[in-house]
Amino acid sequence: MNKIVLLGYMGCGKSTIAKSLSQKKQIPFVDLDEYIENKAKLSVKDIFEQLGEIKFRRMEHESLVELLQSKEELIIGLGGGTPCYANNHLLLAEEGVTSIYLKASIATLFNRLSPNKSKRPLIATMNDEQMKEFIAMHLFERSYFYNQAKHVVSVDDKTVADTVNDIENVLA
Repeated sequence: MNKIVLLGYMGCGKSTIAKSLSQKKQIPFVDLDEYIENKAKLSVKDIFEQLGEIKFRRMEHESLVELLQSKEELIIGLGGGTPCYANNHLLLAEEGVTSIYLKASIATLFNRLSPNKSKRPLIATMNDEQMKEFIAMHLFERSYFYNQAKHVVSVDDKTVADTVNDIENVLA
């Protein structure tokens, strides 16, 4: 069965857009981080703290493979770092996988992440300049992996509905 995989940096709208797309297309949505949390009976934060990043990345890879191999048609929202580890970016190119990079500018990401940064451990204690620098550095490091997606959809200056329409055009 076909899988629609949404990827991109934190704050690009993966979960929000996936939920809207899921309702419109009547295809179930699975957030990869939530899937891992349910399997591990631990939050991602606790997995990192108690088991370490390497264990988390292994769980993340195994969970992604599981979801991609399931018989069900799914929309899968990846964590921001998922494509960058364990050759997960190669899975995005497989047959039956429609991978879509939700591309956002540094300014868009900063504006979206700033109001709720306390909920994001990576950026919670940063000032505005540090945060912009961090986002820019991360985007630069991850762009190769993000750009392995079969499609790129810009989310800058677009509503959720606009982005969902753009994705539907890509899927048509």
